[in-house]
Amino acid sequence: MTTPSQAPASSLTSGQFRAATLAMMMVILLAALDQTIVSVAVPSIARQLGGFEWMAWVVSGYLIASTVVTPLYGRFSDLVGRRRVMSVAIIVFLIASIGCALARSLPQLVVARIVQGAGGGGLIATAQSVIADIVPLRERGRYQSYVSIVWAVASMLGPIVGGVLTQYLSWPWIFWINLPVGLLALLLVRRSLHATDIRDRTGGVDVAGALILLAGLTALLLPITRIGQGVSWSDRGNAVGAFAAVALLTAFALRQRRHPHPIVPMALLANPCVTAASALLFICFFNFIALSVLVPLRLQLIAGYSATDAGLGLLPLTLAIPVAAFGSGRWLSRTGRVLPLQRLGVGMVPVAMLTLSACDSASALALLALVVLGIGMGLQMPTTLISVQQSVHPRDIGTVTALTTFFRQLGGAIGIAVLSSVVLLQLHAPLLGGGGAHLQGLATLIGTPRTEVALGGGDDGAFRLALRLGAGLAALGWWFVARMPDWRLNEPPASAHGAAKAVRP
Repeated sequence: MTTPSQAPASSLTSGQFRAATLAMMMVILLAALDQTIVSVAVPSIARQLGGFEWMAWVVSGYLIASTVVTPLYGRFSDLVGRRRVMSVAIIVFLIASIGCALARSLPQLVVARIVQGAGGGGLIATAQSVIADIVPLRERGRYQSYVSIVWAVASMLGPIVGGVLTQYLSWPWIFWINLPVGLLALLLVRRSLHATDIRDRTGGVDVAGALILLAGLTALLLPITRIGQGVSWSDRGNAVGAFAAVALLTAFALRQRRHPHPIVPMALLANPCVTAASALLFICFFNFIALSVLVPLRLQLIAGYSATDAGLGLLPLTLAIPVAAFGSGRWLSRTGRVLPLQRLGVGMVPVAMLTLSACDSASALALLALVVLGIGMGLQMPTTLISVQQSVHPRDIGTVTALTTFFRQLGGAIGIAVLSSVVLLQLHAPLLGGGGAHLQGLATLIGTPRTEVALGGGDDGAFRLALRLGAGLAALGWWFVARMPDWRLNEPPASAHGAAKAVRP
C-alpha cells in the first residue's frame, strides 16, 4: 500500500507544490487568526448582542469543538483523502463565519462559533497532514518553522486586527474577513492537492467517543459558566452538570482504553514524560487563552481603553511568545539542552502573573510583566513538544504530537471558562448592588474612561483574583517540570529512535 509519505512529494509539479504550500499556510493562518482575533472584540460583541455573562463561550465553544474534531479529521483524511476533507473543513468554516457575522444574539453567535470550531479543527489537522505528505522528510523541519512563523504572525496580528475592525467598522467584520481568504485557500486546495489524495481504508474512527467527549466537556463547562453568572455552587442544575461531566468523561476514558483507534491514547499517558508534558501544555494554554481575553477586557473596563488600544496592549504578550520560542530554538541548536529552558519558563510564568495582579492594568510594570509572561510561555512551548517527541518511539511521534495538541486546546477551553467566570462572579456584587440587575450593565462601562470609579474606587479586584488563581495553577508546573527528563539533543541523530539521549542534571 502506498503511504502518504511516499509518492505525493514527487508527483507534484513545482507549481502545484508552491500552490499547495501557499494554500496550507493560508489555511493555518485562517484557523490561527480566529483563535485570537475575537478576543479583543468579545466585550463589544457582548455589549451589542446582550448576554455578557456568556462571553467566555464565544472563545471556549470554538476551542471545545476544534479539540474534539481534530483527531477525527486526521483519520477521515486518511480514509477519503486530504483534498476532500480539507475542502469540507474550509466550507464548514466559511459557512459558520457567515453565521457568526449575521448573529443577532449571543446564543446564536456561540452556536455559530461551535460550528466554526468544527471546521477550524479540521483546517489545522489536515493542513499539517498535507505538509507531511508533500514535503520530503529532510526538508520538513524547515517547513515546520514556516508554520511556526505563521502562528506567530497570527498571534501578533489577531488582537490588533480585531481591535481595528471592531472600532472602525463593526465586530461582524472579524468574521466577514474570513471569506476572501478562505475562498482563495479553497480554490488553491482544489487545484493543487490532486496528487495527495492517497487513502488508507484500514482501521476506523471513534465517532462515538468524540460525541461522548463533547457531551462531557459541555457538561463540565456549563456549571462553571453558570457560577460565573451568580448561580450558587449548590444549585441542583450545577450538581447535575458536574455529575454528568464525571460520568461522561469516565466513560470516555474507559472507551479509549478499548478502542483500537482512540482519540486519547491511554497507553502513551503511561509514559511519565508524556503525562508531564501534556500537563505543562494544559496549564500554559489554560492561562494564555484566558489572558488573551481578560487582559483586553481589563484594559477596556478598568482603564477605559478602546478596542484598538486594548489589542495593542496585548501585544507585549503575543510578541514575546514567538520571540522566546525562536530564541529557545537557537539555544537548543547550540547546546542541545532542553530542561534548563523548561525550568526557566515554568518559573517565570507564576512570578509574572503575580506581578500583573499586583499592579495597575495600564502601568509600565504591567507591560513588563506581560513581556516576562510571554517569554516564560514561549520558552515552554517548543521545548516541551521536543521533549515529548523524544520520549517515544518514532512510530508514535505523530500520535503523541496530536495528543499534546489535544491537551493544549483543552486547557485553553477550560481556562477561559474558569477564569472569566471568576471575574464575572466577583463583578456581580459591586455592579449589581445586590439588586439582581442583569450583568449586561457591565458592558455599558466598556471603553468609558476611568470606569474603575464604578467598580469601587479604582479596585479591579476581580481581575487580580483571576490572575492570582492562574498564577497558582502555573506554580504547579514546577512539580511537573521536575518529572521531565534532561534530554541532550544530538546532531546527527544518535540512534534510530530519536535525536536525543538522557543525561543527568
